[in-house]
Formats: sequence, structure tokens, C-alpha cells
Amino acid sequence: QVQLVESGGGLVQAGGSLRLSCACSRNILSSNEMSWYRRAPGKQRGLVARITTGAITDYADSVKGRFTISRDNAQNTVYLQMNSLKPEDTAVYYCYADYFGSPYWGQGTQVTVSS
Repeated sequence: QVQLVESGGGLVQAGGSLRLSCACSRNILSSNEMSWYRRAPGKQRGLVARITTGAITDYADSVKGRFTISRDNAQNTVYLQMNSLKPEDTAVYYCYADYFGSPYWGQGTQVTVSS
């Protein structure tokens, strides 16, 4: 069993920054790819960023150059640094891990960007 707990969401003005954290209940980061997804109002959940065990990263085109995913294996925590936020980044952000073939999601953290 794996628990993922997101934090760091909130209300920010356009152009501002937030850093999301995803704390994992088990030491899975060193052996698992980790991802951030988001669900905007009226839209399906979509991939935002992911990081492999070798720290290779991949981003959705809409966030490239603005968001940075990172991991701290010692702290069992994944981060999503979000800069130059736009109103269209408003969404619930979820942490995701595939652990031995089973999907695990956090409860989500709300990010609201005002114009």
C-alpha cells in the first residue's frame, strides 16, 4: 500500500509561483517513475510532468519552460515548481505512482490562478 499526500496548492495571481509537494508513505521514489497530473474544470485529467528513476523529465507542452519536476529520494518527496502561472493552469493537481503495476493517486491539491 502506498499513500501519496499533496500539499502546496492555493490562490495566486497570474505570473506568480507555487511549489507543490507530494509526500510518499513508502520509499518508492528510487525505484519508481513519479508523475503530476491535473484536472481543470470541465476537462479530463491530463499529464503535467513526470520524472524517471534516472531523473529524466518530461512535460506537457503547455507547461514546458515554466514548470519543473524534481525528486528527493531521501525525503520520499516529489516536487512541482510552477512559475509564470497562468489562469489556464487552474486545476486540481494530483500526484501519481505506478507501484508494482498498481496505480496510486493522491487526494489532490487545488491551484487557482487569478487574472
